[in-house]
Amino acid sequence: MTFSTPAKIFAAALCISGMTAFSAQAAEFVAKIGHLESAQQSRNIYLEKVAKLVNERTDGNVEFEIYPQGQLGNQRQMTEGTQLGVLEATVSPAAFLGGFNPAVSVLDIPYLMPQDFKQAQAIRDSAFGKELLASFSSKGVVAIGLWPNGFKQFTSNKPIEDWKEFAGQKFRVMDSNILIEQFKAMGASAIALPFGELYTSLQMGVVDGEENPLDTIERMKYYEVQKNLVVSDHGAMEDVILFNEAFWNSLPENYRKVIVDTFHEVIPDLVKDKADKVAAALEVVKQNGMNVRVATPEERKALREEVYPATKAAYIERAGDEGKKLIGLYEKAYADVVGN
Repeated sequence: MTFSTPAKIFAAALCISGMTAFSAQAAEFVAKIGHLESAQQSRNIYLEKVAKLVNERTDGNVEFEIYPQGQLGNQRQMTEGTQLGVLEATVSPAAFLGGFNPAVSVLDIPYLMPQDFKQAQAIRDSAFGKELLASFSSKGVVAIGLWPNGFKQFTSNKPIEDWKEFAGQKFRVMDSNILIEQFKAMGASAIALPFGELYTSLQMGVVDGEENPLDTIERMKYYEVQKNLVVSDHGAMEDVILFNEAFWNSLPENYRKVIVDTFHEVIPDLVKDKADKVAAALEVVKQNGMNVRVATPEERKALREEVYPATKAAYIERAGDEGKKLIGLYEKAYADVVGN
């Protein structure tokens, strides 16, 4: 896949002084890691924690320099930079990687991950999760893990007290066939719009509603232009940890193990931190007048059963045989962990 201006990322990496680095000595291996979230958000907080622990556990020989908030470019540029070795790593939302690796779009399927943390982690750690990470190996990058980053919720200016009320409504989505099929299966229509246009589109009635994590809904003040919110937890927001292949292979095996294990070790604390921020965001949107309801387990099960076949078919159509294999591994893991 063709990306743009990797040289800009290199220049930014040389110029930016706002990154976080951990080293008490001249490290043998230095990795620039770029991502999109702000310094105050969960992803950056735990990247800094991982950086500190990895530095300590390698006796100062591995140093991570963390560049938050798109300082090294947009996600497309950072993914390209990682692929080409302009930077050593990026932590990217899986939703931004579908054009780079169609197999990862499996994570767009609604209710793919259970709400229970242990069950969801068991699926990430299963043969499905391992095969999903391995699907990046032909792209010049090494995917070393998945990081959970919360769930999406539905909002609308029209009633959404029942799934049947979604019928006929227009929702903004990212440019994803799977997400378009999700709403079609609910009787609604989906319009792909850039994120930067969403607030105005809601305000002007171009779309009736949208889907986003609660902390995004609060941070972007969508409560100013939306009346109703359903805490549905329907879309898992998963981050993929990507390293440049040449850099990764240059690391001693014991250092690679330290890095993988440390990223994995902090997941429970990362999930708790995210949950705390989501809970705080929920209070803010309530205080600002949104009508909030929480979907029951029975509703969530019914919606999964309704939308899974169509979104699964859309995914396989895009990802081909590799997608079929991943779906088979996923369905086995889900049955083993959750049951039917």
